[in-house]
Amino acid sequence: MSLTNAPRPLRSVLIANRGEIACRVMRSARRLGLRTIAVYSDADANALHVREADEAVRLGPAPARESYLDIDKVIQAARRSGADAIHPGYGFLSENAEFVAACEDAGIVFVGPPASAIAAMGDKASAKARMFNAGVPLVPGYHGEAQNDALLREEAGKIGYPVLLKASAGGGGKGMRVVESDREFQAALDGCRRESRAAFGDERMLIEKYLTQPRHVEVQVFCDSQGNGVYLFERDCSVQRRHQKVLEEAPAPNLPPALRKAMGEAAVRAAQEIGYVGAGTVEFLLDAASETSSSEAAYFYFMEMNTRLQVEHPVTEMITGEDLVEWQLRVAAGLSLPKAQDALTLTGHAIEARLYAEDPDNDFLPATGTLERFGLDLNAGGLAPDCVRLDSGVEAGDDVSMHYDPMLAKLIVHGEDRGQALAEIDRALAALDVSGVTTNRRFLQRLVTHPDFIAARLDTRFIEHHHDDLFASEPVTDEDIARAALVALDRLYRASDERSPWERGDGWRLNAPQHVRLAFAEAEGAPPIPVIATRSAPHDSWHLAVNRNGEEPDHYEGKLQRLDGDAVAITLDGHRRRLLARTDPALDGETIILTAAGFESRLIWRRSDRVDHLSHEVEAKLTAPMHGTVVALLVEPGQPVEKGTPLVVVEAMKMEHTLSAPAAGAVEAFHFKVGDAVAQGDELLRFQDASLEESA
Repeated sequence: MSLTNAPRPLRSVLIANRGEIACRVMRSARRLGLRTIAVYSDADANALHVREADEAVRLGPAPARESYLDIDKVIQAARRSGADAIHPGYGFLSENAEFVAACEDAGIVFVGPPASAIAAMGDKASAKARMFNAGVPLVPGYHGEAQNDALLREEAGKIGYPVLLKASAGGGGKGMRVVESDREFQAALDGCRRESRAAFGDERMLIEKYLTQPRHVEVQVFCDSQGNGVYLFERDCSVQRRHQKVLEEAPAPNLPPALRKAMGEAAVRAAQEIGYVGAGTVEFLLDAASETSSSEAAYFYFMEMNTRLQVEHPVTEMITGEDLVEWQLRVAAGLSLPKAQDALTLTGHAIEARLYAEDPDNDFLPATGTLERFGLDLNAGGLAPDCVRLDSGVEAGDDVSMHYDPMLAKLIVHGEDRGQALAEIDRALAALDVSGVTTNRRFLQRLVTHPDFIAARLDTRFIEHHHDDLFASEPVTDEDIARAALVALDRLYRASDERSPWERGDGWRLNAPQHVRLAFAEAEGAPPIPVIATRSAPHDSWHLAVNRNGEEPDHYEGKLQRLDGDAVAITLDGHRRRLLARTDPALDGETIILTAAGFESRLIWRRSDRVDHLSHEVEAKLTAPMHGTVVALLVEPGQPVEKGTPLVVVEAMKMEHTLSAPAAGAVEAFHFKVGDAVAQGDELLRFQDASLEESA
């Protein structure tokens, strides 16, 4: 049935959000024939969700409280644009009962649950009581109204340490602390109350038994206004940092069918207990320490319910084949659920990785800047389009603002089973091309390739438990340097293809070997690692001398073949490897990034150290450019010279050609004297590079 003919007719929808989720909602809404309306702050005036919408309305300045969180402004935007419905996305006003009531007062359909359901689950303590009445398992704890310090401390002792203190009105990890012993309790309680008061204006606490090996498993539920309710299976969201999810997968690995059914049915009971309508997620803690228990339904506990669409909903869409946003819009229009429980099927396995603009090596500090490049190279990654999905709210050239959540995109893959999905997410992360802003992309690769993640040994402290592995510095090998040199040489060669032979920058010589001096650094401020590349037969091959330690250099024979997109095939000493080769500007040079599944190498190519090929400063052994005559020797053997100092002049074809010092050093010996005839390619002198001499 068309939404225009539904019990509550819908022709247009305003998305009261930004970024990735706003773009995601628009795709489904547009497919259903709805007019899409975006809202934006001044910081988002040129954002992707604004560009993709049929209409867009300004809300106000950049701060969320003056734009996306201002209920009156959002309602005014909906009235001004004639929106029939408002979809809240996630975050911002999505779980604000006051906002839902304002929509109802304005005669605008809210795409989500009624205000009463949001209020029921917004207070964690009262929600626990409702769940107890519905027969939903609860973690042992205290959820009472009495809040004096002595009572709370006494209850914590009864529960048994460790316990988890949680803000009753909280979320997002605020007002939450693990307390290991009685002597730590008061300080933790005071800290949680301060955080909760600042974040939510409410300092009430609840106390729960802290499970030492909890898995975070959540169930996707859906209810309609006719009283029907279903569950669309579950997601494992155990891998988190600072109580926020990083990776999600569906279905949850190692979950017995009987337990899946028990959790799903409990989630539906939880939703129906509060008169829920629309998409919701019931979150459970699964005691990983007791997964071998013979009682399959005995070790999961209700944690909370998110009364909105979740960030990680795409993994559920991947395994069910359903469009959850379409379901939301149909239910909001008064239609019944598209499918009953027995018509829902689970196929394969899906994994989602959240790409954040943040620095994992700096305590996940959010990053800002301009995205120089952004996209997913399916061809280069060898990825099947129907198995990989990139949900994003940004494009190349967009600015990443300091004002909002640092999530840039979600990368979602689907496989026939978990093993295939793991391989797909690793390849997809390698094929994700993002530069200009620091992201957690490589950190995500380390996560999905960690042996314990592959083995599904999961709990919510996974990152903490494996900190040393996940944050270990990755050594750069001489082979990595040689591969980066081949990428740099390829860039030089392509840049020089159309130039005159006398203007080329790739070490070209007329009937003589090409010699190119390069330098790389492992990080900003690190000492340069010199590489001397000599063109060898066949013409597309190079001999590479990598002198990392100033001792005897390591030698490689290598060549590079360009493939589709950023993909290249690099062969070193007969070992061919397919990689993605990209560059990113550095403070002093250009970073060459080589990636493959489970692999990344980053080296800064020091462009300032690149040799001036016009003056033949690319060779330790300077050669005659063509047949001619030596007309001047400009320095004495052994005389110290600076880089670029003219050394010898050769006349050829009635033109003089000056060869200059390739670096600071000295001429050890001239092989010809003034007036001698030289042939093209003859070695004119032997030069000692001072930097190589010092390092030796």
